[in-house]
Amino acid sequence: MHELASLAAIVAVALAATTAAVSLVGRALRVLEYALLSGAVVVILFVMVFVGAEVLMRYGFNAPIPGHLEGSELLLPIIVFLALSYTQATHRHVGMDLLLDVLPPGARRYAQMATLVVSLLTCSVLAYFSGKNAYQLWLYDDVTMTPPYFKTWPAAAAIPLGYALITLRMYLQILNLFDPARFPSHAPDDTLHAVE
Repeated sequence: MHELASLAAIVAVALAATTAAVSLVGRALRVLEYALLSGAVVVILFVMVFVGAEVLMRYGFNAPIPGHLEGSELLLPIIVFLALSYTQATHRHVGMDLLLDVLPPGARRYAQMATLVVSLLTCSVLAYFSGKNAYQLWLYDDVTMTPPYFKTWPAAAAIPLGYALITLRMYLQILNLFDPARFPSHAPDDTLHAVE
């Protein structure tokens, strides 16, 4: 319980600092989201080539690539969590809006704010504990169980990074819903999606 109280204090201080420098934080987060999204795309392309090469080597030359399964599995959290904040910012996640759509605009705004507050608290707890786990994996120098013994901490480190950034993004969205004139959205342009 002491650990959660400490986490709550840290989150409160971080969010207060974000409120004080909302414009700077919003612009920096938008740039970081684009950079991490680009990184996730590069990793996706690498996994595609890597798995294709493994299939070719296994069935074409009867020489499978060692560690292909573990390597691909370790790259999945990197793909998902690097793009998580961008997905939240552009509202590209899967959501159930049926109830929200029937609410009047004022009630919809408060319902969205309440949902974001609960999500922010949940994601901040997940960021903290997944960060502790990634740090332990780094301290133990944890590797996969089979050769070539890939390090596991980079994949684990992507998880708290993604949760921390989505927490920050949700806080900016709460501020924007609270007072749109004072707190602009700072959401990334959604020009990367040509098909709606």
